[in-house]
Amino acid sequence: MKLDILAFGAHPDDVELSAAGTLLHYAAQGKSIGIIDLTEGELGTRGTVESRYEEAAAAASILGIHHRHNLRMPDGFFENTHAAKLQIIEQIRLHQPQIVLANALSDRHPDHARAGHMVAEACFLAGLRKIHTSHNETPQAAHRPKLVLHYIQDYLQTPSFVQDVTPFVDQKIAAVKAYKTQFFDPNSSEPNTPISGELFFDFLKGRMLEMGRPAGYNYAEGFVVSRWFGLKDIFSID
Repeated sequence: MKLDILAFGAHPDDVELSAAGTLLHYAAQGKSIGIIDLTEGELGTRGTVESRYEEAAAAASILGIHHRHNLRMPDGFFENTHAAKLQIIEQIRLHQPQIVLANALSDRHPDHARAGHMVAEACFLAGLRKIHTSHNETPQAAHRPKLVLHYIQDYLQTPSFVQDVTPFVDQKIAAVKAYKTQFFDPNSSEPNTPISGELFFDFLKGRMLEMGRPAGYNYAEGFVVSRWFGLKDIFSID
């Protein structure tokens, strides 16, 4: 399935937390969107692998995305290796996205930065014809996405640009809350984590408010780019 946007996350819920509003915005425009989770989140303090799959499917339904797949890399221990990058290259060539979203290049969880760098490198390598991959034994053509965008996660970073997500805030929060084992539940007996507190959703909305304010939006999500990209018309900027 060819996709307009392919979002990668080190763990199920990474994409929803930082970029769900952006995906909802472009899904509403009819863009085809997919998510690739690198790991099953098996080292997460709360929930199980089985519950993560159920929650990821529920979140995908809320987002209205067209495809979701898990590469089952080892949570906490995957490395930026030749073999791991080939797995990502296969997905990029399979779906031929114009835009790839990836984890932050620096963050609290070491998996995030490692995934961000690995996906960015794989996007470049996917365009090299002498790297051979196949899917279901069918050789794949080289494909390099036009743009790789790194979403902002736990650590606050200065964005290269922000995306207005004001109309989609409630849907984004619903998609995040689909991961019900991971976030606040007054009836849960599982250990507390940095994201399971009752005030976490205030933080999440506050981050979107902070990103939106300088651009004149109520709520926005921020992205960092690692290369310059050009505009043909500066009057098109909000």
